[in-house]
This record gives sequence, structure tokens and C-alpha cells, in this order.
Amino acid sequence: MTVFTEAVYKSLTKKGEELCGDNVAITRTEDSVIVVMADGLGSGVKANILSTLTTKIASTMMEKQASIEEVVNTLAETLPVCKVRKLAYSTFTILKVENNNGNAYLYEFGNPDVIFLKNSRLTQLPKSSLKIHGREIREARFVLKPGDKLFMISDGVVHAGVGEILNLGWQWPNVAAYLERLEHTKKHRISEMVNLLIKACNQMYAGKPGDDTTVVGIQIKQPQYLTIFTGPPEDNTKDKEVVEKLIKSKGKKVVCGGTAANIVSRETGKKIITNIDSYEFDPGIPPTAEIEGIDLVTEGVLTLSRCVEILENFQDTNTSDTDFLETISRKKDGASRLLNLLPNESTHIHFLVGRAVNSAHQNPNLPRDLTIKIKVVKELINLLSKLNKKITIDYY
Repeated sequence: MTVFTEAVYKSLTKKGEELCGDNVAITRTEDSVIVVMADGLGSGVKANILSTLTTKIASTMMEKQASIEEVVNTLAETLPVCKVRKLAYSTFTILKVENNNGNAYLYEFGNPDVIFLKNSRLTQLPKSSLKIHGREIREARFVLKPGDKLFMISDGVVHAGVGEILNLGWQWPNVAAYLERLEHTKKHRISEMVNLLIKACNQMYAGKPGDDTTVVGIQIKQPQYLTIFTGPPEDNTKDKEVVEKLIKSKGKKVVCGGTAANIVSRETGKKIITNIDSYEFDPGIPPTAEIEGIDLVTEGVLTLSRCVEILENFQDTNTSDTDFLETISRKKDGASRLLNLLPNESTHIHFLVGRAVNSAHQNPNLPRDLTIKIKVVKELINLLSKLNKKITIDYY
């Protein structure tokens, strides 16, 4: 069973501080995904440095297949216990999920317990205790399946409301019940649940967080594949190779650009049928087309540029995922249809990018890497990477 692990996080910085004392590192390898959340002692610059060191050390060592004993020993030697307060300089939570089978390894030190939702219900994880370098580590080994969700939280979440509206803070059972209620009433995306939880914490702090507060949301999904072919190959003898790779690819298939569409049509023998009606939905975006066996055919540079613009605006304005996805799902222009596929219906996106220069878009004397097409594709890839998509690219 192959799985895809989506991980997102949000933080609130303690009032009066410029830097958050919590830190999160998400590392993707060919075999696994490693998520580390650390909470530095205190707040501000010192706490930020301590938590950053912790996540960097832990994620790097886990990526190199180090054991949890080696990780903890290294952290203990690097970040000793505070002699005055008798507290660790940084607490941490580490989760490693194997891509090919969903096997998960969880290690917790000092942070609140991970909240685990399975089949929309709060579920207890079978944990054991390890004593490493004088530190007690909670450990759990289990199997994650599509639909499972986990939440790492710093103590700023369970303490939300202390001194404001709650005498003892929100507390772990109430936080877990809130997330279970969200999941049970509506199947929210993991990023939406993280947003809602962090907003609830901020409200309980009356907009003035009394502690650094971090929520990491992790959702297990079935891999969803999408391949995008855009731009003709620099060497036209590669046309057949590119089209064969597109047709044989897993999942959904998209062609962006008139020349690319003509190449696919010629190599497959399938006709291009233009959807003139799609131009009416947004006159600023060229119409889409249809080719049998291809899920979406759009114009090239203008449509991709519009996708970049919409995604940038979405991330800059911090619009909720729900509002964003509902908006683009209602629209039928090429850019909206492509965006509906990219963030909502794909986890693995493979780009097949031709390097031939279109003189209508670009001065052919400029280097290839400065062409508008390549620049737009790179911008789109950067934005999609921030949305947890696994991106691969082949140039021709």
C-alpha cells in the first residue's frame, strides 16, 4: 500500500516577541516523510535558536537513517538540560511515515501527545516508554492508512486561554474533542483544520498569545498522479518520446499550449476540438480544448501565468482552502480548471517541459532559462511545492 503524507503547519508568536520559539521541519525523501516539531525553552530569539537546532539535527539524522537513540544522544549533548530550571532546552515530537507501506514511527519528548483521528474518531496510539540519556521518550509504532489524520501541538495550544477566558487553559482533552467534532461534522482538508485550530487558539488568547503556539496537521492520502506537458521539445525528434511518456503516465493528463496540443494530436491521431464556450467564462483566458485520452487541454503561457497569479494571491491573502477551492471549482475557464486539478486532485505532479523558444513570447537570443515559459513553470512549481505537492520535471 503506497501512501502520500500531506503535512502543513501554522504558528502564533508569543505577544511582544518577533520570533516564534517553536519550529517545524518537514523532510521528504524517496522512501519516507519526516516531520519534526520542536518547542524551545522560553520564548523569543533564544527559544527560536534552540528549537531550530533541534529540528535541523533531528530531521537530518532521521533522514540519514539514524536511530532515535542516536538522535536523542546528539540532542542531549548539543542541548543539555537547563541547570537552573531543570528543564530540557527544547522538547520535540518526531514522526516518520514510510511511503511504500504507511508504517509510522512516533517519538515524543516533553510535548503534548499527538492527536490521532481514524475514521473521524479520536483514537489512542499504543505507546511505550524509552529511557535514553536520562530522558523519557514516548514511542509508538503503527500503520497509517488513507484518511488518517494526526496533529502535533505545542503546549501553547493546551494553555490557550490561561489568564483570559479559561483558568487552566484549553487542555488536551478539549482540544482533541474540538478536532474530532470538526472532522465528524464535515470532512475538512487538513490545512483547513489547522487554520481553524490556530484561529481558535488566538481567539482564546484574545489576540495576544501568552505562549508560542504551533499546530502541525498530517493527513494520509492515496497518491494521485498528474502529468503536464507544455511547450514543444527543442529537438522535434523527441516529440514521439514525450507524447508516449504522457500517454503512459499514471493518473490524469494535461496539455498546456497550442503547439504541445498539436504534437499530441499528430502523434496520437486524435483530433483537437476547441471549446469556444469556455472563452465566455473569462475573456482574459484563452479557451480550452479536448483531445481524446487527455483530461484537460489549455493554452500555454497565458493560462499558466494566470494560475501563478491566482496561487500567489491565495497564499498572500491567507484565504482559507475551503473558500479558494469552492471559488475555482465554480469556474470553467482553463486556469480555474487546471488549478482545480493541481491543489485538489493531485499529490504527485510531473512536468514534461519543452525548451523550444516561441518567438511570439520571447527574444530567441536570450538564454533558455530566461524564457517566459520556463520562468512561469518554475514559479508554478515553487508555489505547488509550498502546497505539499511532490514535483518532478523532465526538460526536452
